[in-house]
Amino acid sequence: MQLSQIVFIASVLLLPVTARAQDAEGSKDPPMFTRVPGYLISTYDAQDFSKFDFLTDPATTVEGKYWRIEYILKDGGKKVGPLQSARNHTDLFIKRGGKKILENVSSGGGTAIAMLPGVGGKNRRVELDINNDGEQFFLTVVEEGGMEQQIEFTASDLANALHTKGSVAMHGILFDVSKATIKPESAPVLAQVGDLLKNDAALKLEIEGHTDNTGVAATNLKLSQDRAASVKAYLVQTFGIEASRLTTAGFGASKPVAENTTDAGTAQNRRVELVKKP
Repeated sequence: MQLSQIVFIASVLLLPVTARAQDAEGSKDPPMFTRVPGYLISTYDAQDFSKFDFLTDPATTVEGKYWRIEYILKDGGKKVGPLQSARNHTDLFIKRGGKKILENVSSGGGTAIAMLPGVGGKNRRVELDINNDGEQFFLTVVEEGGMEQQIEFTASDLANALHTKGSVAMHGILFDVSKATIKPESAPVLAQVGDLLKNDAALKLEIEGHTDNTGVAATNLKLSQDRAASVKAYLVQTFGIEASRLTTAGFGASKPVAENTTDAGTAQNRRVELVKKP
């Protein structure tokens, strides 16, 4: 490698973190937090559902709505010290009823973590990772929650899944809380099931209801049976499917497909399964 190339690479590696002149395109501050004066967003990642390993001991993995944002000191900006920066962010949670989980910060940098209890279990956690004496920090915010099912099967997809696997789990058939009443937003998913049955007049299905483990086991069992029956009634009444082609069963929380320790896991366990019958 020529000397000129070495000098060029070295100069690139030594560029200060203040080289960016404006916020990254499409970026914005996360909910609840106001920009620290004198800083700008260098990198930005916001996702409707992801997970993050918070630097506790042991690490705490949290799933839900996710923001990870890198802030850097802009040209002419006044640097905020690591401890002041950490307290600016974590104290916001504390003042609203939250708690500080970790503060391991020195004059050179470090990590601070706080948690704010939320409604319906949607707790918010924030982690601040500070570098370069406060010139750069990463702000990570996760609002705990399960994944919203956005992709469902077409009638053709359902037919293929039943042919190859014999069963398919439907997470887009939704019910009122603790009831067997089908929510209106389930209509597009049920329409695909109706089309499946109309396209194959010989197809017979068992409709199985499943719940998470919240509450009393006997109540969950009855709820799962009632929900399966509601789906059958909907298909018969809405699409004219012969009732004799459909049987129902309910299993409560006895057949989980995920751990019931997280919102994401319980959401996966609350489902309706279609099982192909001979």
